[in-house]
Amino acid sequence: MFMETNTATNATSSLSSVTLEVADIEAARHFYRAFGVDTYIRLRASDDLPGTGFRAFTLALTVSGPATVDGFVAAAVEAGATVLKPAVKSLWGYGGVVQAPDGTIWKVATSAKKDTGPATREIDEVVLLIGVQDVKATKQFYADHGLTVGKSFGGKYAEFTPGGSDPVKLALYKRRALAKDLGVADDDSSAHHVVLGSTGHAFTDPDGFAWEPTASTDTDRA
Repeated sequence: MFMETNTATNATSSLSSVTLEVADIEAARHFYRAFGVDTYIRLRASDDLPGTGFRAFTLALTVSGPATVDGFVAAAVEAGATVLKPAVKSLWGYGGVVQAPDGTIWKVATSAKKDTGPATREIDEVVLLIGVQDVKATKQFYADHGLTVGKSFGGKYAEFTPGGSDPVKLALYKRRALAKDLGVADDDSSAHHVVLGSTGHAFTDPDGFAWEPTASTDTDRA
């Protein structure tokens, strides 16, 4: 598969934070601390109670090995998460999918098929993967707003180079393919309930994902 790479380094905007809109901040804070991902997200109370439909995004954790995947999945389930896909081996590695009590879907995965050491609570990378209707068009939209394209696989996938202190990487995937990968129906019945923090200006992308300048966000750390 052909891969495009953009080596530009003069991006004027990047993803600086991820804020989840939740009905109960204290309950969500308890869950994300138990899950072990509280330093990667922010929380905001929402008057519009989250629905049960697909929100067109997932937060994906990359970890060192299968035992660590199992540890994170177990911690999430013990704290109240629902398993959407049990952790199993695949051609690309090992991973599973859980849904937090607030409705956010999390994927935990590793490219390793065997453990080379004991399980840890360390996270190698966190990716906000959003499902879009047209990867090429949305990729160009973000490039026009100052984000730097890191990798691009035609019209199927694209990711952006994070800034020096950005805790979460942004990537794009076909919406229908993302829903299938997560084991949910693409029923388009729920709002996104996520706000992306921008080092630049406020805007909304073609698929309705809202960006706000980080300094103006009124949120709580998880």
